[in-house]
This record gives sequence, structure tokens and C-alpha cells, in this order.
Amino acid sequence: MMKTIILLTGIVSQQFALTELLKAHNPALSFRCAVTAEELAAIEPDVLREARLLAFTTSVIVPEHILAALGYGAYNFHPGPPQYPGWAPAHFALYDGARTFGATAHVMARRVDSGPIVGVESFIIPDKISVRGLEQIAYVRLAHLFWRMSHDLACDPSPLAELDIAWCGIKSTRQMYREMCELPAGVSAGELARRIRAFHDDFRGIPLTYSLHGIRFQLATTATETEAPQVISPPLAAAS
Repeated sequence: MMKTIILLTGIVSQQFALTELLKAHNPALSFRCAVTAEELAAIEPDVLREARLLAFTTSVIVPEHILAALGYGAYNFHPGPPQYPGWAPAHFALYDGARTFGATAHVMARRVDSGPIVGVESFIIPDKISVRGLEQIAYVRLAHLFWRMSHDLACDPSPLAELDIAWCGIKSTRQMYREMCELPAGVSAGELARRIRAFHDDFRGIPLTYSLHGIRFQLATTATETEAPQVISPPLAAAS
């Protein structure tokens, strides 16, 4: 019998709304919430055996032994479409000039963003949108996907139906993101514009930088708007 939902979220403030939504469908459920890998590891094996894990916008990689110990499976809500598995999907989608984006729910497996897909939301990317704006739309669609699937997640102990949709594209990593943020010597105006639009928001503390004669420069970050900045002659500041 499924007794517990384990919520693994990116931030604590997400937990209340998700818990209340699931509880409305199944008041008998108990909940354990975690944000860090340490908090997840502290959950007792007896709880895991009668639990289902739901991960929502988390960067925590759930260990294989925890996935195996869960009695009712684990599902991850990824803020990107099946075409963009991995790290910072919105950034790479904008860089590629993608026309559509979305959100994906999938079975959690040993390898990140590789398990069978059980839910998808998609939308057309608005013209001139910034990476922050794209992430905001994706987050809303991800929340809607969670809401749409919440009844089955809370009430049906059997595995969710898998969709005939496969992951595709290159799985992005933190290292790939860092490499994109290192502007090459002699970068063209067009390539500079693409990189500024996609990567100029200091994501996870990784700024756009440029090296010249052994001195590393960092682009000043003011990316709080939802529309992509116009690129004319971006200011450079020396990086420490």
C-alpha cells in the first residue's frame, strides 16, 4: 500500500503547494520533503518501501540504491522538453534557435533524464524572449503538468503509463555550459549575440567571460528582464 509521497524539490517554498495539491486527491497520504541529498538520504528504509518519490526542478541526483528501495517508483519533473535533456535546457534551446520548448515528466533511472517519459507539455517559444523569460514559461508549464498528473500520482499505486515519446538530442552538462560561457578569440558578432542571449544570466554563478593577453574579462550581468537584450557593444569588466 502506498502510504507516503517523498517530495524532492529545488527550493523549500515549492513544497507547500505540491503537498496540498496531492493531499486534496488523497488525504490519507503522509509526506516527507527534501531539498538536499543529505535530507533524502536520511529517510528511513521502512518509509521508502511504502513510498513514491516525486522530484520537481531539483539538481539532486538520486542514488540508484534509493531508487531501488522505493516501493512505488520515482518520477522527475524536468523543466525542458524531451529534445533537451540535462543541464540548463532553456539556455541551450535558445542558443540553438529552437522554435518550441516544454516540460517533461519521466520515470527516474540510474542515468539522469533517461527514464521512460510519462508526461509532456509543449509550447512555441515567443520571439525575442530572454532565457529568464523562457524559464518562467517552462516553469508554469511544468507546474501545469504536475497538476494534470497529480490525481494519478497521489491515488494510483501502479506505474504510470509510458508515452511513445523518446528522449533525443545531446544531454547537456555543467561542463558544456562552462565551455559555452568561455567566449572564443575572434568571436563573430553573430555568435556573440547568440551566446549573450542564451548564456548571459550568470546561471549557477557561471558568467560569460573572455580572455585577452592573459587577462580574463567578465561581461557585466544585468539579465533580469524577460526580453532578450539588444546586442551592440557589450561592456566588459576584468574578472578576478
